[in-house]
Amino acid sequence: MQKIIVGNWKMNQKLSDIGAFFTEMSKIKMELRVKAMIAPQSIHIPILKEMAFTLGNIYVGAQNVAATSNGAFTGEISAESLRDLEVDFVIIGHSERRQLFFESNEVIQKKVAQAMTHSLPIILCIGESLSEKEKQKTLDVLFEQLSSALLNSSAVDWSQLTIAYEPIWAIGTGKTASFQEVIEVHEKIKEWCRQHLKVEVPILYGGSVKPENAPQFLSSELIDGLLVGGASLRAQDFKAICMSAPR
Repeated sequence: MQKIIVGNWKMNQKLSDIGAFFTEMSKIKMELRVKAMIAPQSIHIPILKEMAFTLGNIYVGAQNVAATSNGAFTGEISAESLRDLEVDFVIIGHSERRQLFFESNEVIQKKVAQAMTHSLPIILCIGESLSEKEKQKTLDVLFEQLSSALLNSSAVDWSQLTIAYEPIWAIGTGKTASFQEVIEVHEKIKEWCRQHLKVEVPILYGGSVKPENAPQFLSSELIDGLLVGGASLRAQDFKAICMSAPR
């Protein structure tokens, strides 16, 4: 399977930054050994769609989607609107949404249902906190997040699903889960998907991913790709991570 590299730009990148990023990317002859994807701020999606189309090998998605279909929800963006924009994917359940915006498992399940109803490919983020890890509750937390988000949905197309394991304690902290830790967790997530969804689901790793540690993570068959934060803001770093996938 082709490795997947997702750049989550979060609330970063002005228009000038985006222009500089794609100008630099256009100078780089990046072989299509990975599926490269970027999630910008929602207001920049149409601009990235145009630039990515010109470049020819980057998919563009959204960082979030509303839990409801439409109505008086100021500031939200619906799955239907994202479909109109022809986004290639949507990230749901990122740890920052769970922690900073208090999104519960129930809210995330509703977002998954909205995305699936409108045929939007999903990257579902799951992860444990440092205290949960120290109490050896990692798998309990992950399986609860998966069950709540996926097993209660009536509209299902698991071919549209990707899961990103992002330990909360390793996001933006400079800490990185050890290679062995990540491998063991990915193996358990894959087993859960086979048992409950009856399909093979791509599993990404996210958590302080950099050009320096990306090659090791991408060397494993159990890691189908990476969800990259800060390192995806710089074209040279993003390119280096994409090019570090095995041939």
